[in-house]
Amino acid sequence: MTFRLADSWVWDSWLADDGENYHLFFLRASRALRDPERRHRRASIGHAVSTDLETWTLLPDALVAGDEPSWDDLATWTGSTVRGHDGRWHLFYTGVGRAEDGLRQRIGSAVSDDLISWERTGAGPVEADPRWYETLGEGTWPDEAWRDPFVFYDEGTRQWQMLVTARAAAGDPDARGVVGHAVSDDLEHWTVRPPLTAPAGFGEMEVVQSQVVDGTGVLIFSCLPRLAPGIPFSESSTGTWIAPGAGRLGPWELERSASFFVPGVYAAQLVRRRDGQWVVFGFQNSVDGSFVGEIASPVPLTDLLTEGRLFPADDRAPHPVPCTSRRR
Repeated sequence: MTFRLADSWVWDSWLADDGENYHLFFLRASRALRDPERRHRRASIGHAVSTDLETWTLLPDALVAGDEPSWDDLATWTGSTVRGHDGRWHLFYTGVGRAEDGLRQRIGSAVSDDLISWERTGAGPVEADPRWYETLGEGTWPDEAWRDPFVFYDEGTRQWQMLVTARAAAGDPDARGVVGHAVSDDLEHWTVRPPLTAPAGFGEMEVVQSQVVDGTGVLIFSCLPRLAPGIPFSESSTGTWIAPGAGRLGPWELERSASFFVPGVYAAQLVRRRDGQWVVFGFQNSVDGSFVGEIASPVPLTDLLTEGRLFPADDRAPHPVPCTSRRR
């Protein structure tokens, strides 16, 4: 294991690179809760640094739940960290509040000059637009999916782009998972736009991430293979999927989604090391039916390819998998 805390479970994580250190941000909750299913309502955002993605030094937590009453006064969940054009760092995160019993998800942000001390911004949270996205209370899902913001700057549009785990406002209730979308000129004011994908059989597409690998646009996301009667899927699947696309904003061929087999790993991310090598890392979710809560060592992407291909050849049958999330 690359990263384990004796007193806390750790799970979803993401990286920022300041040129000297890799900064690991991760969800954590005390092992004293005993039942790992309780961790989602107690999650805060931890922080550690490394020069090699292997040996880590633990730092003070980056962010915890807000003061009551606030929209994020219950827990803080998965996000991403980017450096703005002004040199300041911006941490985007998912927040849930006590008022809705943690069932409504919103996206907030905090800023830092040093990646260590973070202060929430005065901007209000980014919220799902019911014109395009399913919201809490519609009765088709236990919570409102609007989380896991992945933010990057797009040179083509000259805007900051945010990809979001979301559900479409219409369609089969078990298969409404889409990639939500918002844009910004300044990392502070965001405009929510229609989803970048149509429902493709996934209940939710968690921890979405868009990259360009060897000239190919890819979308990576996680979704556990549950509630998929009559749909074949690989028994070795751990829930991490990758789909080809035209670029970082798609469109993506979700029907050609392929699964990564990294034993026990969930919420995997693609990271390009400074030496140019792409690696995959995520947390150890379950081993022999028991939750682990540790972050695994990064695995070179080349080790996960079949016959040297990033995706199956066009003449091979696609294998999308309808599925559901962990249902936080």
